[in-house]
Amino acid sequence: MTFDDCLTYVLRDEGGYSDNPHDPGGATNLGVTRKAWEEWVGHPVSKEVIRSLTQAQVKPFYFAKYWMPVQGNNLPSGLDYAVFDCAVNSGVARASRLLQQVCGVVVDERIGPVTVAAARKTEDVTNKFLDARLAFLKAIDGWQYFGKGWRGRVGRVRHLASITTPAKP
Repeated sequence: MTFDDCLTYVLRDEGGYSDNPHDPGGATNLGVTRKAWEEWVGHPVSKEVIRSLTQAQVKPFYFAKYWMPVQGNNLPSGLDYAVFDCAVNSGVARASRLLQQVCGVVVDERIGPVTVAAARKTEDVTNKFLDARLAFLKAIDGWQYFGKGWRGRVGRVRHLASITTPAKP
């Protein structure tokens, strides 16, 4: 998949503005937390700034902070989206760790050539990755509040990733 395809799917799941008291991210829009945006722009911002973010504004943020660190351009189609979505939802380190565990390589929380090569060789890697992601989500605080949504999201990612994964010859 392309970055633009993956971002479209991620933003659909991330939705618009929210400030849920059970979400440690606080004020969030298009999946971007206030803290993350402040780090990105280099200065404090108001909740109103977060509320007014546009897809065009957040696109370079997602590319630099999530797509590039998870090697989205180098992962197999379908897996690229699954890992990118996980990175957005749970952090780049967590997504990297889960992929490395599934692929049986050294876990250093950084996706590089060894992880990419292992991902290309691991049978049914996308489903294994998504199973590991769901197991992680079930085990963390917040499942009682967000579990139904997280389970649905992982299901949607699984579906879209499966229809974009090339068939094996």
